Amino acid sequence: MLRIFIVVCAAILAAITMIGLGAFDGSTKLKIAKITASPLQPVSVTIAPRSKALTFARLKLDSRTIAVNDYQAGLISGVSLDTIMQPGEDAIALFNRLGYDAVEAFVDHATNIIHVDASDLDIPVQLLNRHIAVGTNYRKHAQEAEVEGGPFLFPKYVQPTSANAPIAAGAALLDVEVEMCLVTLQPLLPRSGARGGLILCNDVTDRAALLRHINPDNPESGVGFTTGKSAPGFLPVGNVFVVPRDIRAFSHDLTLQLSVNGVERQRSVVSNWIWDMDRVLSEAASQRGASWVYGKTTARLPFDADGMVPARTLILSGTPAGTIFRGIYPSAIVRGGLTWLAGGWDIPLKQRIIASQIAISQASGTYLRPGDMVSITVDQMGALANPVE
Repeated sequence: MLRIFIVVCAAILAAITMIGLGAFDGSTKLKIAKITASPLQPVSVTIAPRSKALTFARLKLDSRTIAVNDYQAGLISGVSLDTIMQPGEDAIALFNRLGYDAVEAFVDHATNIIHVDASDLDIPVQLLNRHIAVGTNYRKHAQEAEVEGGPFLFPKYVQPTSANAPIAAGAALLDVEVEMCLVTLQPLLPRSGARGGLILCNDVTDRAALLRHINPDNPESGVGFTTGKSAPGFLPVGNVFVVPRDIRAFSHDLTLQLSVNGVERQRSVVSNWIWDMDRVLSEAASQRGASWVYGKTTARLPFDADGMVPARTLILSGTPAGTIFRGIYPSAIVRGGLTWLAGGWDIPLKQRIIASQIAISQASGTYLRPGDMVSITVDQMGALANPVE
């Protein structure tokens, strides 16, 4: 990512010769089409047959859980599960108590079909606020971010929000990443392999906070990623929760897709990943004792005293190419390097260049701004539409 700093003086001279100071300010890298954000748009999502996966949703009004049959033009139909659910249960608790076959059989013979608007759905299940995330798990994303060392893990500490929850921009360089996320249904021994349910995630990132805290000599350490990805509201999740009968076969052909203001930014089949879920969990087990600086404390991958990943933890599987961040701008190297050479030695050279990168990015308007709408729609997995405020 920042290894070019080794030859920064040569890079500065070359950049000055080739493009001139300020000729490449980052605004030419990416443009986000501006429209006025609108409510959750009526979308259609293919729902997997129950022989392949059980699909659940939950209503905001009364917390009823339904088994989803159909999702067309923003309207969801399904079977209310209130007659077989015990007080306080959600879809995870129900599934753990009855199992796949019993829930499937009940839904197959049920007649109490209800119809609801997708905008009336809540987070489909209760989730924890400490999760396992993997960076640069898709080769093209690693290339665009200029990270060469392969996938790496880091903790993400944030409470998930609903599929149409707003994202606060503030002073952040706000970036977004569509991800398929594993949800542990019970405490999971990582080396036993991936088991559980699936949900879509919008892995929101403040690139400014991440860059200020990253280890530029070793971005694959994951240092700074918890800080850049753990602000309140930085983890909207999908409006349905899916429990596949065969999680590996089900996830293999899913196509992830994210758009900003109606313009597609990301699209990739899940199977383009470098580490599958089994490998991510295995790597997490090997880093059980690792810690990352997070504010005035430390963050760790979530494990209980028995070495299990707690139930209701998210394992974020990485994002494909198409993020707003595309590596360090040549002009940031030029400006930061010249500032340092001109006497700004009180701040390390790499931090000078990072500061220039952030300043150029803020001026260019290439990152998300209030009024933008981030939408994710994935067949068999549901949808999100998050306005930026």
